[in-house]
Amino acid sequence: MKKIGFLLSLSFAVLKGNAQENIQKTDTLKEVVITSSRIDLPFKENSRTIQIVSAEDIKKLGVTNVADALQQIAGIDVRRQGINGMQSDLYIRGGSFDQTLLLIDGIKVDDAQTGHHTMNLALPIEVIKRIEVIKGPAARIFGQNAYSGAINIVTKDAPENSLVAKVQGGSFHQFLGEVTGAINMEKSSHLVHISKNFSEGYRYNTDFDNTNIFVKSQFNKDKQPIDFIATLSERKFGANGFYGIASATEQYEETQASLIGFSTIIKKGNLTLKPRIYWRRNQDLYLYIRSNPSAYRNMHITNKIAAELNASYQSDLGITGFGVEFSKYYIGSNRLGDNQREIASLFLEHRFQFFNTVLDVTPGISASYFSDFDNQVFPGVDVGVQISDKFRAYGNIGTSYRVPTYTNLYYSSPTTISNPNLNTEEAFSQEIGLKYISNRFNFSVAAFNRDADNLIDYVRENSTDAWQAQNIQSVSTKGYETQLDYSFTIHNLPQKIQLGYAYLDNDVKKSEANFSQYAINSMKHQFTSSFQFNFFKGLNTTIAYRYVERTAGMSYNVYDANISYRIRAIELSMFANNIFNADYIESGMIPMPKGNVLFGMKYFFK
Repeated sequence: MKKIGFLLSLSFAVLKGNAQENIQKTDTLKEVVITSSRIDLPFKENSRTIQIVSAEDIKKLGVTNVADALQQIAGIDVRRQGINGMQSDLYIRGGSFDQTLLLIDGIKVDDAQTGHHTMNLALPIEVIKRIEVIKGPAARIFGQNAYSGAINIVTKDAPENSLVAKVQGGSFHQFLGEVTGAINMEKSSHLVHISKNFSEGYRYNTDFDNTNIFVKSQFNKDKQPIDFIATLSERKFGANGFYGIASATEQYEETQASLIGFSTIIKKGNLTLKPRIYWRRNQDLYLYIRSNPSAYRNMHITNKIAAELNASYQSDLGITGFGVEFSKYYIGSNRLGDNQREIASLFLEHRFQFFNTVLDVTPGISASYFSDFDNQVFPGVDVGVQISDKFRAYGNIGTSYRVPTYTNLYYSSPTTISNPNLNTEEAFSQEIGLKYISNRFNFSVAAFNRDADNLIDYVRENSTDAWQAQNIQSVSTKGYETQLDYSFTIHNLPQKIQLGYAYLDNDVKKSEANFSQYAINSMKHQFTSSFQFNFFKGLNTTIAYRYVERTAGMSYNVYDANISYRIRAIELSMFANNIFNADYIESGMIPMPKGNVLFGMKYFFK
């Protein structure tokens, strides 16, 4: 693996030279419209910290899943247990995995059992158009789960009739086989994806078997289009040490996550209506001893049924966004019991513009009814100043809120005591930023602060006591982030450099408890970079590097590399992960794998 690293470093050195000015025209951030909120705004006019990961960026990184792609975003902490995203948790700006909301085409796919299941519905990368990362409090826009931020996966529309087959194989006996097809007809279009991914694992009892099915259709195209989306992800994996102490080597888990949704867009003059209904289901089977299910077994089934109506109205006073949402959660569990929760929310915001659109102010509010907790109101305001066509300054303030999951409230085991009397987590956040956007150079910097109260932690007084969830921590989180993207050409071949840095400082007030199970160990320093370069037409080469230092003092450096070459209907690829064999841990006590390689072939049928 060291020889591979040397060759890749040598390849990068060849790139030094003069960049030509004739940049090839592609879709730029200026052209991207952020559609996950009620007021659709071009990326350059948004007054929040939002980062875009395009399908092209994901492809050139060579990663096989969303979790690995998000590793390259400064301010996003993806803590993986195992490979290929079998079990991973999302943290934004020092928040917890329970405080991050995942959306698919604007559909909230949160799980009432636990945030550990957030990534169960992370879609196959072959059907993703882009990923929108919204940092900071987003409760005013999305509701209570967007405590520290949200991630919206935007799926591809069905392109022209096509069929693509892909296979990959490599270290740890990994194999990936997938087929993606699209068909366009007069009154409907359809995108279908099926994939199978399995491995023997990179250490004892870390094997996995993953199946994905995805369908996106549009019906009634010639009249009032109706959009349909359905996806199923089934994961079976050995969970050596994933939950609990390192000696729990025989753990095993199976999850099934699915989503079905219908939506449409109705335009009547200045009024735009976006109705949507959907059903999200998750099933989770956990065995403490894989070969002996009777020793200790958890079985949880959660369902979420929701209906939304989002709207916007354009008037002389600006754009008004408003909406109403109702969702009902069900859980049936041998450990958490049978429970239900209803949430009803109202949303209202208005975008004012002053001084010939130089200044814009968007105040907004969300009010939510909870059947099992106190009702809440989330106010906030975004302010933006368009300094020039390319420069924009912005700031925002807002509140956020999270009700405890059913695991927080009711989970009991030989080492854990339930606590049905938990209160909600609350936070007040502020942010200021500056961004520059042009066709080939994009730069952003933001500073932020979050004052959080009643954070939920698992604590105990003595080392022999059982753990219990308590509202004990108040944390002030400060930090700043910066991101730079630079695109250029050498001999008419596109090249791209991406750099990111994030700094976090968590001021944790001392807890009265003697022992804390989930003491905050967020990233303190994070540096990400990728270099996409081409020697000749059809050949794409990318080197990615990230450095992480955590508050507990641990730090690590990881290098990845990807090379792909397309000739006519065939594309060949090689992805090398951790090419310098770094020893590192992202979550708990689970060591990540040393250097490993995936070889792939993709065939484009005509």
